[in-house]
Amino acid sequence: MRCKNCKEKFEPLRFNQKYCFNEDCIRVWVEVEKQKQWKAKKTRLKKELMSLQDWLKLAQMTFNKWSRHRDKGMNCISCDKPIKGVTHASHYFSSGGHSNVRFHEDNVHSGCYKCNVELSGNLLNYQIGIEKRIGGERLLKLHESAHITKKWTIEELKLLITEYKNRLKNN
Repeated sequence: MRCKNCKEKFEPLRFNQKYCFNEDCIRVWVEVEKQKQWKAKKTRLKKELMSLQDWLKLAQMTFNKWSRHRDKGMNCISCDKPIKGVTHASHYFSSGGHSNVRFHEDNVHSGCYKCNVELSGNLLNYQIGIEKRIGGERLLKLHESAHITKKWTIEELKLLITEYKNRLKNN
């Protein structure tokens, strides 16, 4: 095996040993390990300091990424035209005003920039598109759920993030 630092051949004492016992190589190895440990500690500390809003933002990003992946190749939910450029995770009921359906799979579909941003969702056409996509019965259930207030907890958001990251990984 060759040393990761000096590139000299050496006989490792452990199966995962990457550095030889040269003084400079040991110094490099110790520094690399210190950086790895600091990075892990920093990540843990950051997570401990995250607020509910931080977790909500991370959950929304993860869920939106999954919904764009789910709808990949589909036309815009509102105008039914092929999406050019950036695909948006368009919410039928806004995520800010309707917390209960913020992460509801029937509430979020891919939309184009023009409909989602410039036309604020193009809701009349969105309603036509969403009814075609999920059917009238599910749309009625979505309407019923939308007006229930939901207070998300950090634990619920962590579970949601894990679930949608796993779904992304498995597709």
